[in-house]
Parts: sequence; C-alpha cells; structure tokens
Amino acid sequence: MLYLCIPAHNEAETIGVLLWRIRKIFQDYSREYEVLVFDDGSTDATRETLEPYVKVLPLTILGGAKKVGYAAAMDALLREASARTRYPRRDALITMQGDFTDQPESLPELVKRFEGGADIVVGEHDYKQYPKGPERNLRRVAPWIMKPFVRVSGVADPFSTLRLYRVSVVRDLLKSVGDSRLVANDGWAGNVELLLRTAPLARRIETAPLEARHDLRSRESRVRPWAVAKDLYRFGRSARTIAPQPRREAAQSP
Repeated sequence: MLYLCIPAHNEAETIGVLLWRIRKIFQDYSREYEVLVFDDGSTDATRETLEPYVKVLPLTILGGAKKVGYAAAMDALLREASARTRYPRRDALITMQGDFTDQPESLPELVKRFEGGADIVVGEHDYKQYPKGPERNLRRVAPWIMKPFVRVSGVADPFSTLRLYRVSVVRDLLKSVGDSRLVANDGWAGNVELLLRTAPLARRIETAPLEARHDLRSRESRVRPWAVAKDLYRFGRSARTIAPQPRREAAQSP
C-alpha cells in the first residue's frame, strides 16, 4: 500500500486536478494506494473541491477550519498513514505538495526505487530548473547555508517535498518521539528536519532527479526567500543535535 500525504492550504485551483492526475497514474500503474489530504484551515473552496473526490478515489480528508501550520499538518498525515498500515515493512508513504510543484508522473520512479530496497527516496530538483528570480537564487544558496551545520550523505536537495518513506521508518521515529511532534519547524526547515530525523533509521537512502514544473502552478510562490534563508540558518545552527550521522548500506543509487 502507498499512502500519498498532501498538506493543502488554499489550493482549490489545483488540488482537484492533482487528484485526477494521481488517479490516472494509478490506473496505468497498478498499485494499491490511499490519498490523505490535510486541509490546513483553507479559506477558499479547497474543502468543497475535495469532497466530491471522496466518492471516486480512496481519499480521506483530515484537518479543519483552524490553520495549524505545515509542521502540524505533516505530523498528522504521517501519524495517520502509520496508524493505517498493516504491513509497515512493505508499505510506503509519499509526501507531496498540492500546487503542482510535485508531479504525480514522478511517483512510479520513487516506487521503483522503494521496491528495489530503498527505505527513503528523496526527489531532487536542480535549481537551474526554476525561473530566474529570488526563489531560484534561494535554491542555489540554501545548501551552502545548511552545509556547515547539517547534511545527509548523498542527498544534494534536502529541501524537496516529494519523498517516499518506508512506513516502518516513520513508525520507528514515532516510537522515539512519543507524543512530541515528528517535525517542529515549518517550511523548508521542516523538510530538512524530517529527513534528519528519519535518516539514521533507514538502511538505504536513494535520490531521484525530478523535473520542477512551476509553469503549472496557478498562484505565485509563497516562499519568501530572505525569511526562509534566515530560518534555515537558525535551524542549521541548532540542528546538529537532532540526529547522529546515519548508518546505512548505501547513500545513493548508482
């Protein structure tokens, strides 16, 4: 079973089409799956757009009217997927965005590497794929902001959102944190934090190159580069104690 975990805040313009594309992918690529969408206090028609898809997809809508933020949304999604699985060693959860930054067509490549033995598969973007501007510049310098403090061997893009985790890895993390949140930070820092916390629990991590399609996103990016850069720097200085260096069979696929 694959659990697709999607946090969404005001994504009414894209979330329905995204779900339809996911449905088409799995019509052609036979694999059992469930979609979990966390509606994080959307004030547009996100909820109304999602509800009809419950009848045609294996879809569960989490969240509600109160906005709790990215970290809390991710925590709820990962806990829900972990609670649902019957076979944590065989099943995987995939995190992705609801605005077309992450392409459903990339899912089979992540699953292929999982079936080949990877416990974590990190989708990676080349910053040169991004349109020229502040976000592209941030993508270029962000690894250098974090590099003096934290890194995961073999992973060049620890900020990406399209990732696959073996459910047993997430369950092991849940055992270690108890009632505390899996992720304490929002945004890009939260993505790095989750990878740092799960990496020591994985026997093998692989990366998969992805194509970023920002021309499909109907709204402007919500990333504020200067604020994100400051958050990453602060997080990096404090993150060295989050997790020890991972012990794995291999860091990256050939």
